[in-house]
Amino acid sequence: MIGYLEGRILQKEPNGILLLAGSIGYDVYLNPLMIEKVKAQTADPDQLSLYIYYHQTERQPKPVLIGFETLEDKQFFQSFITVDAIGPMKAVKAMSRPISEIAGAIEKKDVTYLTGLSGIGKRTAEKIIATLHGKVEKYISHIQESSSEDQAVVPDGMPDTIQQVTDVLVNQLGHSLS
Repeated sequence: MIGYLEGRILQKEPNGILLLAGSIGYDVYLNPLMIEKVKAQTADPDQLSLYIYYHQTERQPKPVLIGFETLEDKQFFQSFITVDAIGPMKAVKAMSRPISEIAGAIEKKDVTYLTGLSGIGKRTAEKIIATLHGKVEKYISHIQESSSEDQAVVPDGMPDTIQQVTDVLVNQLGHSLS
């Protein structure tokens, strides 16, 4: 199985690239964000390293390679495709926003945000939330949701130590209570 490729981009296509790695050309599908990043790449524009999700089934005997910039992106994708009605091709097209935002929407149960993803309707968004809520929190760590108006709101009767820690995290380091 193929798990990682480094090579030179031979051709850019609407849904991915043809990547030359070790004298072999691989058709690799990319999510919309990665496609834009490849198009905008300026430093050594032909070189690329990708973590690969390899998919082949009886129904789809032709292997499909899907490339990700980071291992975290690949792991999120693998969680995403555990949802009924979301296969690898639908998932890669739906990942049109950063995974931290998608994971945040799942944890907030934000159906509206999820229906804004390519190919995701209301029913599928509800399935995503039902399947992944509470399982994708680790992907949210990249979200920067701080604003100067955020103030720590701590319930009355909470010990001073927790109050102080909350104050530092929210007001000084920019974390959110949500």
